[in-house]
Amino acid sequence: MPHFSSDGVDIAYLDQGAGEPVLLIHGFASTKEINWVGPSWTKTLTEAGYRVIAFDHRGHGESEKLYDPALYDTRLMAEDAHRLLRHLGLERADVIGYSMGARVAAQMALHFPHAVRSAIFGGLGIHLVEGAGLPQTVADALEAPSLDDVTDPMGRMFRAFADANKADLRALAACIRGSRQVLSREEVGRIFQPVMVAIGTRDAVAGAAAPLVALLPDGTQLDIPNRDHNPAVGDKVFKQGALDFLKSRP
Repeated sequence: MPHFSSDGVDIAYLDQGAGEPVLLIHGFASTKEINWVGPSWTKTLTEAGYRVIAFDHRGHGESEKLYDPALYDTRLMAEDAHRLLRHLGLERADVIGYSMGARVAAQMALHFPHAVRSAIFGGLGIHLVEGAGLPQTVADALEAPSLDDVTDPMGRMFRAFADANKADLRALAACIRGSRQVLSREEVGRIFQPVMVAIGTRDAVAGAAAPLVALLPDGTQLDIPNRDHNPAVGDKVFKQGALDFLKSRP
């Protein structure tokens, strides 16, 4: 698995296929394999003729683990994404982010606009503006002695997920505490690229899609039927919607 240095932070990535580049940015406590390879995103996109690039966020997967919450600012993670494109000699890419990855994609579109051809914000709606992501109780759950000590339902879900994937719990807790940046309505209004907001109709984490789409200069909405936050990732409606969006954007 290739790695590169993002301002001194070791980041693992994958680079598959040929064609126009698509950068995939995974969600909290996930990895490039869990979010994108396992649910067949990499297969779907490469077979459709795209070059697929994905990476493990700092603190996740095979990338370097950091324990200072300040090092998980989503603007820093957007810099990781931008540096990866530059490392590969790419001026721009279409970007697909899911959940926290969509928050990072939004920061990338705002701060490195000419590197983002278009963006898909999966699993993140108006909480990009009005919410700070997952509740702090998730960090407490990650730091609990064991899953048996966690009573909060969402905390239990993420602790069980992290345990199953043998994640670094302390790094993930720092990430939850540090990656809570929101964008203002004015900032969202400066994201000029085509953006599709794709959310499961049963998703209780993302916030509604329509209010965010209304703020975006070139926003569209994709409803993923009968899916909540995590199962929506691999849904065929999401994948087909992404392919259609990529074909339609300028």
